[in-house]
Amino acid sequence: MRKDYLIDRWTVIATARKRRPTDFKRTPQEGKQGEVCALEPGNEHMTPPAVLVYLPTDSGISKDTDLDGLRHKNWLIRCVPNLYPAFMPPREGEWLGLERGVLARASAAGHHEVLVESPKHDNHPGVASVSQLTHVVNGYVDRLRELSRKPYVAYVSIFRNHGLEAGASLSHAHSQIMATPIMPRIVGEELDASREYSKKNEVCVFCEILEKEEQSPRLVWRDQRFVVFAPWASVHPFEFWVFPRKHQCCLLDLSQVEVEALARTIRVSLGGLRTMLSDPPYNFGFHQITAGACDCYHWHLEVYPRLSIWAGFEKSTGMFINVVSPEDAAQSLREAFAEEVKKL
Repeated sequence: MRKDYLIDRWTVIATARKRRPTDFKRTPQEGKQGEVCALEPGNEHMTPPAVLVYLPTDSGISKDTDLDGLRHKNWLIRCVPNLYPAFMPPREGEWLGLERGVLARASAAGHHEVLVESPKHDNHPGVASVSQLTHVVNGYVDRLRELSRKPYVAYVSIFRNHGLEAGASLSHAHSQIMATPIMPRIVGEELDASREYSKKNEVCVFCEILEKEEQSPRLVWRDQRFVVFAPWASVHPFEFWVFPRKHQCCLLDLSQVEVEALARTIRVSLGGLRTMLSDPPYNFGFHQITAGACDCYHWHLEVYPRLSIWAGFEKSTGMFINVVSPEDAAQSLREAFAEEVKKL
């Protein structure tokens, strides 16, 4: 059994049930055929006006927004409000409070957006060009900067669901962004634990984790700016995390050179995962802090392949069973990433 670096979460590494990467390969599930894709070029009228559009120009990239009567064409990426949002901007006079107690509740004021990653339907991160992924990461940064300024926003979650089994209702390449009025539990627990560690040791616990994992058998890949490793107490088979070498608390700290390096790291990582497991379903999410605690919190990206089902034990206990040890996962991922680098 292994405990997460910071939060009170345990994983059983069930080596007796060990499985190989080939055991997880499956035929990717396809979405419904014949349906019109609202995210395709030419169908911009099927979405709300974009809050961000990247347009190609002779001198580089122009950034703009749509209007009610205008939908930009010839875009590289576009970010639009979700048609079925979980969070919505507050209306005038709307209650924005928080009530604690047995029946605790809070306002669901916030934002829920879809970032369309490419005009090409299947241009997912595992096959997209590094230049296109650079636009995607820049789009994340732009929306993070805008949404984190809202007075009713406590956290901005940037995540991706890939494949039907991972919860993707649209097959066109896209990510999602949710701005929430409260700090999510997992990131909040990480933040509390990292603050406590920093007070006692006067060092960032994430920087120490990174230093240890870069020398461990769980290391998967690294370059001058980023490190990828399988975490000590992985919940999912072949789970891996991406960390910047430099101490940074959120994506807003990235230079443009680092944005491009992150795009390349994402391409290598998700391309390797795609090849190794025949384009498996996965989720990824950024963990970051945009205000305060920058001295003790270190942003990172967590990638969770959806290769197993959480059943009664996991749901009733909050403990997890992983049938592939992080060390074995890292070995297979290292080989897949190395082959992916050769394609770039």
